[in-house]
Amino acid sequence: MFEVIGCSLITILPDYLYRRYGQGKRIGHEITLFSVWYVLRYGITACAILTLTLITIIFYYHPSTTNVSSFYRTISILPESNGRVSEIYVTTGQEVKQGDPIFKIDDSTQVANLEAAISAVAEIDAALVLVVSQLAVAEATIAQAKASRDQTANELQRKQDIFKRNPDVVTDKELDSLTQLLANKVGAYDAAVANRDGVITQKELVLPAQKKSAQSHVVEAQVALDKTLISAGVDATIFQLALQVGDIVNPMFRPAGIMVPESDNEGSFIAGFGQISASVIKEGMIAEITCASKPFTVIPMFVSRVQDVIASGQFRPSDRLIDTQDVVRPGTITVELTPLYEGHTDGIISGSNCVANLYSNHHDLIASGTLGFGMKTYYHVTDALALVHAILLRSQALLLPVRTLVLSGGH
Repeated sequence: MFEVIGCSLITILPDYLYRRYGQGKRIGHEITLFSVWYVLRYGITACAILTLTLITIIFYYHPSTTNVSSFYRTISILPESNGRVSEIYVTTGQEVKQGDPIFKIDDSTQVANLEAAISAVAEIDAALVLVVSQLAVAEATIAQAKASRDQTANELQRKQDIFKRNPDVVTDKELDSLTQLLANKVGAYDAAVANRDGVITQKELVLPAQKKSAQSHVVEAQVALDKTLISAGVDATIFQLALQVGDIVNPMFRPAGIMVPESDNEGSFIAGFGQISASVIKEGMIAEITCASKPFTVIPMFVSRVQDVIASGQFRPSDRLIDTQDVVRPGTITVELTPLYEGHTDGIISGSNCVANLYSNHHDLIASGTLGFGMKTYYHVTDALALVHAILLRSQALLLPVRTLVLSGGH
């Protein structure tokens, strides 16, 4: 509307003034509803062309969109294992801090497993005490076997000396018996040493390893017990918590509720602009938004980030080939808008739908001295036309409550 009015002032109006005062044609006589299209054909045609050109320049260099919202993330409240709810500590709408308990599932099985693991550690500690006594017994057995072996060896040596001096006193059978007995004593001694080494291995390697394994089972059982208490991982507000004591929860089926954490980027808005504006949208551009949840207010913003990919082009590998005609919607350029002044977005509810304008600024390009007179004029006019778009946005801000409450039947 503003574009048509402005263009008609420099096209249709001069044409009419020429027809009226230059050619003497009057409204209602020579200029009627049926002849005006022919009489003022040059002004009307020029107005239409100029209006279309003006609208194209405005919407290209100063893009606008209604796809603006202050997105926020949610966290599903899920247990890590299934079980029956035994206690509930919060209600819907309650604010929680990081670490606050939300609900608890029955932990009788986990408690029993933890007690069993602790008992296994205690058994190994008792075995470590017992193995000390076994080591003392093994050392005594070695000493006894060594003494018996040495005694038999001395006896055999004495008999062999006698046999050498007087073979008639000691028989071969006695020497064979003593030799066999000595071999048995040596075997008994080696067995006692091996038994002691086994006890040492049991004390220094086997039992400590078993204890370490049992202690890890204790930790594992404690972790499983801790998982029965579901706590908040961040500062957030609880929503849609429809649990009752006795309900069975399962992480594979549905969440127990939803947490909306305190936003780290509160005040930021995500906007989607047409792909044709990709070449003019830059970080740092000045923008303005107006939101339904805060009517009659225009908030100055700036472009803090431009996403360099379009969401509609993403795909996941599957067993089907990609056909581009399946992408019905062309997708938009995703832009993050941040308030130019702190506190201006206070009062806008997260998730609100808004309208946004971006305004191109070619001041640096004009001041660089690389442009001719024609291009400088063109960019000056382009930047000045941002005023038209700003007026349109303020008109939308004024008419939004009327359109929403009256014309759309929202009341």
